[in-house]
Order: sequence, then structure tokens, then C-alpha cells
Amino acid sequence: MTEIAFQIILFAGNGRSCAMEAIQEAKEGNFEEADRLIEESSTELGKAHGFQMRLLQEEASGNGAGVNVILVHSQDHLMTAITVRDLAIEIIEIYRNK
Repeated sequence: MTEIAFQIILFAGNGRSCAMEAIQEAKEGNFEEADRLIEESSTELGKAHGFQMRLLQEEASGNGAGVNVILVHSQDHLMTAITVRDLAIEIIEIYRNK
């Protein structure tokens, strides 16, 4: 479970970073690059979500492990990264429509 939690943290962090970079690109008027980075962010977050789904499936089948701090941290990290990506999309649209 700890290994899966670290995979979630890794991919969520990658997704968050791409989203933040996308905002900076949009700020500079580089919307094609901003869009590419948002796509990359979504791909990375999708990978993190895949690991999260493995944990949920194990839990649903009765093979769930106890809660640990690293797992809680990974879930927090993923949800924050998804929120950053969603807000980045909106911020990019604001820059695009300036």
C-alpha cells in the first residue's frame, strides 16, 4: 500500500506541476503550449487515479489495509492536484479571452 501511495504522490505532483506551468505559458500568451501542458497534467493525474482505483477495488473486495499517514497524504495530494488542474483550465481561459 505504501508503494501505491508513493505512486499516487508522484503522478499527482507531476500533474500539478504541469498545470502550474500551463498557467505561466498562458500568462505569456503561449496558449498552444498551455493546452499541451494541461493535457499532460490530465494524463499524469489519470495515472494517479489509476493507482487510487486499485486501492478502492482492493477495499471493496474486502482486502483493504488499514489507514496510514502516507496513504492519507497521497489522497490529499491527488485531490489538491486535481483542483489545481481544474483552476488552471479556468485561468488559461481568462488569459485566452483577454
